[in-house]
Amino acid sequence: MCASPANLGISNIGQISIIVKDLERATAFYRDVLGLPLLFTVPSMAFFDCGGVRLMLGTASSPEYDHPSSIFYFRVADIQAGYRQLVQHSVEIVAPPRLIAAMPTHDLWMTAFKDGEGNIHQLMSEVPRTA
Repeated sequence: MCASPANLGISNIGQISIIVKDLERATAFYRDVLGLPLLFTVPSMAFFDCGGVRLMLGTASSPEYDHPSSIFYFRVADIQAGYRQLVQHSVEIVAPPRLIAAMPTHDLWMTAFKDGEGNIHQLMSEVPRTA
């Protein structure tokens, strides 16, 4: 007999946490380089708005939480302009803009970079196809 799936009522992601070593450096990167609006800070944490999802930067509260983050894919309208901004800010580029997949209505492009903490993230752009 199969158990029925739980219905927790999850509607969306409310907050994502990124573990950092240097909160001041990380806050500057996410605010000044990526341009995310800083919502507020509390001791050892900074909170940003990322299109309605709260992004929390904080130091590890215990050793089991002290690890690099997951990869975040930040959606941008213009992948080339986003890439140029990263380069202008001397951000370490892991992979330049590249076509990932040709979809029926758009092309998916990504560029990978490291934040000041060594976490790898990507800018992604879904470029509409022109007739």
